[in-house]
Amino acid sequence: MKTRLIFTFFFSLISLLSFAQEEKEAKKEKWKYEPNFMVGFDVLNTGVSFFSDRRLYQGFISSKITNNIHGVIEAGFESNIYNKNSYDAKANGPFLKLGAFYMLAKDPQNEFNGFYAGGKIAGSFYTQEYMAVPVRGFGGSSSSIAFPSSTQSSYWMEGTIGGRVQLFESNFYIDVNLQPRYLVFTTKQDDIQPMIVPGFGKSSSKFGMGFAWNVAYKF
Repeated sequence: MKTRLIFTFFFSLISLLSFAQEEKEAKKEKWKYEPNFMVGFDVLNTGVSFFSDRRLYQGFISSKITNNIHGVIEAGFESNIYNKNSYDAKANGPFLKLGAFYMLAKDPQNEFNGFYAGGKIAGSFYTQEYMAVPVRGFGGSSSSIAFPSSTQSSYWMEGTIGGRVQLFESNFYIDVNLQPRYLVFTTKQDDIQPMIVPGFGKSSSKFGMGFAWNVAYKF
């Protein structure tokens, strides 16, 4: 009887250990990251650049991290001018954005098709020059002064709301998104709020909105 109980306990213990090991391996397999990348380029803003003062070239690299979460890195270069309300300024430089988005809805047949939302932190290091800044003179008269070229930096938070769809049966995708933005911090030249921040946009406000229409390729 004792021998039977010992064998029963022994095999039960082995079964429990085997089950625990299988569960552990299953969890490891569930969270295992498999390299996957999607590379895209904003064709809309690049095309518009040929017909406006704004030159904006930007692209992204994204990768699925978990079942619904994708990490994303965006980078680009912008050159623009601001000529409004007696201001005459120009700025140019690169920018970088880091963040992630969550797939809100996706195609059961292709998990990269669907709608998503997320957020990014961003920064730009650029050169700006003010050819004219309005100032109020003696007796209420108005005039302007110029400031030499200087190097500045700005940082902002950015949301992203968009969707992507596969082109036929190829590895190409169309990715379209809106990017509401809030300027968190910026350096200033003589306490002048920057009129242009590459990657953020042209505005004297802390709020901005971006738009991208990308053609992407999934590796």
